[in-house]
Amino acid sequence: MRRSVLVAFAVLGACVGCGDTASGPAPTPGAPSGAAWSEVAEGALTVAQRGQKAKADGAREALFGRLMARLTEEMAKNGPTAAVAVCREQAHPIAAAVAKEQGVAIGRTSHKLRNPMNAPPAWAAGFVAAARATPAFVAAPDGRLGVLTPIRLKANCLACHGDANALDPAVAAEIARGYPRDQATGFQEGDLRGWFWVEVPTP
Repeated sequence: MRRSVLVAFAVLGACVGCGDTASGPAPTPGAPSGAAWSEVAEGALTVAQRGQKAKADGAREALFGRLMARLTEEMAKNGPTAAVAVCREQAHPIAAAVAKEQGVAIGRTSHKLRNPMNAPPAWAAGFVAAARATPAFVAAPDGRLGVLTPIRLKANCLACHGDANALDPAVAAEIARGYPRDQATGFQEGDLRGWFWVEVPTP
């Protein structure tokens, strides 16, 4: 079940990387950052943390579903150039709506950002810097749980994230117009594109 969910999330590679930029010292690669956050193995999650994980999974699936529906609609009608605009203008409001409805903090991030507003939260920064390719669970002393889930690039995402020299000129122009500091090209199918992150409050 987990494998099918992760594969499904990969289609959102066209929108990942698309909170404010994290500040402070560079995180240790592969380690959680922030005030005393600590990684927890999935098998060691407490009963309460398993409930938080389930809440995170539900919120992530809700965000995935809404973004996917919107991108699919726009791609079918107007092509990848329009999809770039959807990511820029609608992805954050959709995430904010899901966060409010689900009672969590949620977003997408990447080690190669398109939108600097998608910098990772502090607790996830070390995993992102290390390009962590498996899910991570991170607990805070106050009982919050952070969940980080990788997203891999699908073939249809290459229209916006493939070889920069091979992009459709209209797509390249739209990316340059909306994201002058874009880092999110040069990917191949199957590459790690980024992550969904969810922060669940104390039960």
